[in-house]
Amino acid sequence: MTTISMDRGVRHGLALAWRGILKIRKNPEQLADVTIAPIVFLVMFTYLFGGALAGNTDAYLQMLVPGVLVMNILQASMTAGVQLNTDVSKGVFDRFRAMPIARSAPLVGAVLADIVRYVVCVLVLLVVATVMGFRVQTGPVELLIAVGLALLFGLCFCWASVFVGMLLKTPGAVQGMMFVLIMPLTFGSNVFVGTSTMPGWLKAWADISPVSLMADALRGLLNGGPIAGPLTGSLIWMVGAVAVFFPLATWAYRKQV
Repeated sequence: MTTISMDRGVRHGLALAWRGILKIRKNPEQLADVTIAPIVFLVMFTYLFGGALAGNTDAYLQMLVPGVLVMNILQASMTAGVQLNTDVSKGVFDRFRAMPIARSAPLVGAVLADIVRYVVCVLVLLVVATVMGFRVQTGPVELLIAVGLALLFGLCFCWASVFVGMLLKTPGAVQGMMFVLIMPLTFGSNVFVGTSTMPGWLKAWADISPVSLMADALRGLLNGGPIAGPLTGSLIWMVGAVAVFFPLATWAYRKQV
């Protein structure tokens, strides 16, 4: 790949982002993890555990929806790494090398295309939650801020997926590794239950987990309640994730291109 101007590099990145969106249009089953999975988690946990944990499903739903939103955005963020690894393993990167495009364009395109997946995840979850009885207790401004924060959370943590995707050899290995990393992170949090009954060591982690903090920030925005504390903690985690994984991801990416 040749070195070209920044404005052309941006255009190339947007063009490859559109390529990723077209792939979704032609293969809509790629959206199963951001359409079917959120619904399954929401319905299953609400009606299986809502009565036992919160006394009734309506109260539990108000607590659960923001947490499930964070969990599913985090799970959706693994796709960028899987898609990039797929392009490498299928030889698509070899074609990119022969084209007069910016070296960063495939990476930028994959990450930007992932935003579409996050938006679909948020919309599906909020629509289904509303049908089930969830109600935003604040207002449209707080709702928009909550949606924006959820999308930004996914974008910040997707760099971990990109880093893993550039290191491992197959898309299946990337997906398996990210699942191993993400599932303990999401279940070791306050997404489904409060932390007060957890063992001390687990409670100590769950209280400062990025998933817990973002879930609490979204609960404050959607249901009313404290926002400043959990939002500050979430932003620190997000900045830290970018500071750590963005350089690692770009380093691993450059080794491939």
